[in-house]
Amino acid sequence: MDMETEGFRDLLQQAEQLTAEMDSGTDLPHVERNLAQILEAGQRLMSRTAPAAHDASDVKASILLGSKGYVLPKITERLDGLKATTTFEPLEPVRDTDIQGFLKNERENALLAVIEQTRKHTFEEVERHQWESMQNEWEREKQKILNTLLGSGPDTFEFQQETESMSSEGVFTHGRSNLDHIEMAYARQVYVYNEDVVANSIRPSLVDLFLDVARKLDDKVMIDLWEMMRCMTDIPLTSGRGSLPGAVRRSKETQRLLVTRAVQHLENNFCQYLKKIVCDNLEQSRLGGVPGTYSLVRSYLKLQLPAMAFVAEDCRLDGQPVWALVYFCLRCGDMKAAQEVISKVSHQLGDFPGYFQEYITNPQHRLSVANDTKIKLQYRRVVKNSQDPFKRAVYCIVGQCDPNEDHTDISDKIDDYLWLKLLQIEFEASDSGQEQFTLENLQKLLYEDYGENHFQAYQQPMLYTQVLVLTGQFEAAIEFLSRVEHLRHHAVHMALVLFESNLLFLPPSCQAPLLSQEQGDPPCLRRLNLARLIMMYTRKFEATDAREALQYFFFLRNLKTPSGDNLFMSCVSELVLETREFEMLLGRLEKDGKRLPGAIDKFCQDTDKIIELVARDTEAKGMFEEANQDKAVSLLNKLLSKVVSLPNNPDGTRDRLKAQAVAMAERFRLVDRNMTAANSGTFYLLLDLMTFFDFCHTSSVDNALDVMKQLKLLPFTPEDVEHRVNSFRNYTDEVRRNLPDILLAVMNLFHSKYMSIRNTGPQSPVPGQGSFKDGGKDMYLNYLRSQAKTLIMFAGMLPYRLPGDVNARLVQIEVLMN
Repeated sequence: MDMETEGFRDLLQQAEQLTAEMDSGTDLPHVERNLAQILEAGQRLMSRTAPAAHDASDVKASILLGSKGYVLPKITERLDGLKATTTFEPLEPVRDTDIQGFLKNERENALLAVIEQTRKHTFEEVERHQWESMQNEWEREKQKILNTLLGSGPDTFEFQQETESMSSEGVFTHGRSNLDHIEMAYARQVYVYNEDVVANSIRPSLVDLFLDVARKLDDKVMIDLWEMMRCMTDIPLTSGRGSLPGAVRRSKETQRLLVTRAVQHLENNFCQYLKKIVCDNLEQSRLGGVPGTYSLVRSYLKLQLPAMAFVAEDCRLDGQPVWALVYFCLRCGDMKAAQEVISKVSHQLGDFPGYFQEYITNPQHRLSVANDTKIKLQYRRVVKNSQDPFKRAVYCIVGQCDPNEDHTDISDKIDDYLWLKLLQIEFEASDSGQEQFTLENLQKLLYEDYGENHFQAYQQPMLYTQVLVLTGQFEAAIEFLSRVEHLRHHAVHMALVLFESNLLFLPPSCQAPLLSQEQGDPPCLRRLNLARLIMMYTRKFEATDAREALQYFFFLRNLKTPSGDNLFMSCVSELVLETREFEMLLGRLEKDGKRLPGAIDKFCQDTDKIIELVARDTEAKGMFEEANQDKAVSLLNKLLSKVVSLPNNPDGTRDRLKAQAVAMAERFRLVDRNMTAANSGTFYLLLDLMTFFDFCHTSSVDNALDVMKQLKLLPFTPEDVEHRVNSFRNYTDEVRRNLPDILLAVMNLFHSKYMSIRNTGPQSPVPGQGSFKDGGKDMYLNYLRSQAKTLIMFAGMLPYRLPGDVNARLVQIEVLMN
């Protein structure tokens, strides 16, 4: 027993010694456990230990967490106790007998289902809006790139192709055309307009011509567009057509007129809308037999007003709120009807009847300084907090009180919004010192602050166009509409109407971008490049329907190119070169010298300038075959000189140029020609040389030699050598460069004739020498050798360096004749 006690005492001492060593010499944490805990931990570790290559991650994790005071088993048990559930997972069903729990569970499940459905719908909406935004952005970028490619570069006058033709009577020929029915109808009206402009000094109404197109096509969108354009362009410009459009558009008078016309257009449209609503619901509206705006508005309010949630103030008239009656009378543009309403209840409206009387009496619809101050003060103190939206709107119209107020309760449509904003524009400086709401403010708000994204312009292009046009931003509206391909024809003809009305603001250069702004321009006034727009449009059809393009180019007759040329003439020149319709566009000369007129003759009297410009452009482009008059002859000489010695080939270049030169020579023979002596002499000499080579290629030796002797270009006797050498100095380069071929051809003719005579029998006659019996053969052969030597002598004395092989061949042929 003592030994056992001694043994336990030794063990205890050794354990304490180990504990002391652990506490002093290591960084391991001190773990306090009893024997039961140690045994339990050991068994757990043994159960998790793998036989061979077991991952020691748990051991390492225990050591790591143990250093921080965490017990891994307890953490594991706590984590296992947590239940992983989804956020919106319906709760577990409860027992049927637990009614309270069941109802609570069902309520929470319903809420979670709604939350999940809303979340899903929100994500779908966000994704849809994102794709729509990306699609719109890409569409805008695509249109910008296309517009840049369509008219960019230093050469503004490049065209393409497409369409049909219009006869001189203005009727379209039956043929293939890329113009659709709307574009064709527009083109007819452009033709009619240009015919009247050329024939008469009084210009017809171009906008009325286009409005007739819309009515004949029965297109509601087109009708609305051109009625709006007619309203906006029907303004008396005191500055006249001679003034620059920029000065016209900048003037306060023009801006006031544009705003007035826009307001009238909106009022007329709204009045028509009320009539349609009332007529469609006559039983409910009870219009009655009394005509007029007041009856119309009262009947409309019987239909629409109950659906509007607002508190009517002050009083009623005929059962309807008085402020609503006044507002809608003003909205229809009938101030007398609004005055009639106010006068019937004037005793209940305080000072407002006096304000309104002054408002409708003043031509500019402005209040005096005193009344302006009073009504604005009254609005800020009382009316602004009113529950009646019509009262607030009427005060803002009459007193121009709060231009930043949008009146969304009653102006939920863009027409109503624009009408209210336009009526609040101020054109004269205010003495109150308050910030004014100007037309530029409204333009910036709609075009820059809101812009295309706000109005969903590509989904509603005509709505956005209406917004820009009614606020006087014509150039921006046309540029936007031109980016929509199926509406580009509207944009082009809108620009023509504005240009003819002297309302289109143009850039100083026809090479400017389609929409631009120069330094010093008003912030919201853009410039539209009409030339570029027309060329973008005519690019579609000009190559196959040049007459149509010519009608549109006529609008550019008063514009200049950067080089100072007439833009119309430059466009015609490019059109001629692209389409190669020389006779149809420029006319043609008959054999008797009479010139048949072309399509350009009815546009201007001085067609010679256009023809000269075409000739100059053809020369610059290297298209020598198409040039004109003396320059044309000079260029034709250059072409003929290259093909004179070639054999004739049907439908070849030489045959075509020869036919053209012969036709030109026949015309010159019948009429006086305006050519220099050098060009004329070279022209006829080249024609004769072509005849000479034609005989050479057909082996007509005698005919060829006869032609050459008549031309007196080469010497045939030694006495003529010096004279022919001196005469050769006067020939042009077109003739000189053909001399080697001429010399070789004549020498070959001499050799051919020499060989044919030498091989002839004694009974054959010798031309001019009798028969061979009396020695005529030898004499004629000596004559041919003498002519060959004369030709070599001439070649040696020429002040013109012949190719080395030509001299060698001449000498070789002459040797063969000895």
